[in-house]
Amino acid sequence: MGFAGAMVVAMAIDAVLNWPERLFRAIGHPVTWLGRLIEGADAAWNRDGDPPALRRAIGTMAALGAIGLPTVVAWAVQAQLGSGWTSIIVAGILAWPLVALRSLHDHVMAVADPLQAGDIKAARANVAQIVGRDPLILDEAAIARAAIESLAENASDGVVAPLFWGAIFGLPGIVAYKAINTLDSMIGHRTPRHAAFGWAAARIDDVANYIPARLTGVLFALLSRERRIAISRMICDGPRHRSINAGWPEAAMASALGVRLSGPRTYHGEVADEPWLNAGGRDPHAPDILQALKIYRRAMLLLATALVILASV
Repeated sequence: MGFAGAMVVAMAIDAVLNWPERLFRAIGHPVTWLGRLIEGADAAWNRDGDPPALRRAIGTMAALGAIGLPTVVAWAVQAQLGSGWTSIIVAGILAWPLVALRSLHDHVMAVADPLQAGDIKAARANVAQIVGRDPLILDEAAIARAAIESLAENASDGVVAPLFWGAIFGLPGIVAYKAINTLDSMIGHRTPRHAAFGWAAARIDDVANYIPARLTGVLFALLSRERRIAISRMICDGPRHRSINAGWPEAAMASALGVRLSGPRTYHGEVADEPWLNAGGRDPHAPDILQALKIYRRAMLLLATALVILASV
């Protein structure tokens, strides 16, 4: 119960303050600290000359170490907090940097604003900050699609998943998840360098996001005008996505907006022929990003309400 209350505190602080730029310049951010740890392990132990089986084994040990070390520190800190409202507030403050509630909203809004104003160049530049596809070939619909997909997927990875694990296990839960997610973003991609070394990081991330991704999709579906249709579309289209988890919140958001998402896209000059989510929907445009942000805000409010109820039981 105290853990759920701490997650509400973390959400409230992040919604108001984000992570201040002055603070970032002074001490960085916990994710950048984790990133340096992972970079060091990658540089030291991911050797090109080693056979794939050895690189997979070493990568597994590196992943477990990068997750275990900060988790043990978080557990030790939590053990000193005790119980009561003061401890809940302190735990919430410590968890605050690991919740990307406001940052995600602001990054997607930075795409919506210039796109609404007809500034395609600025919209392309800003969407390139949150997706990996080639921005120069994106038209308005493709930019809007990329922004909405990023919002839906990262609502799970950046907000719901850390809060989910934090509500269950407290600081060790949210810290462990953030380490898992950072590992996946840095070495979990199927590049030649990380296909073996990052194998465990990607698999662990799949497991950690399995429930939160589906929970995020349910939150979006519940806020749709046609809840049953949104849930049905999520269940039907979610498993068709290239990711075991990302398709669920994306499919629910697509149905809630009445647009189609995913589909063919270009990465580094190569076309990825992905299936459409909500294939019968229309192409999205700038106003749909704003509507998606509205659904996102309501979903986060619904999640906070659920956490408050859990903390009060």
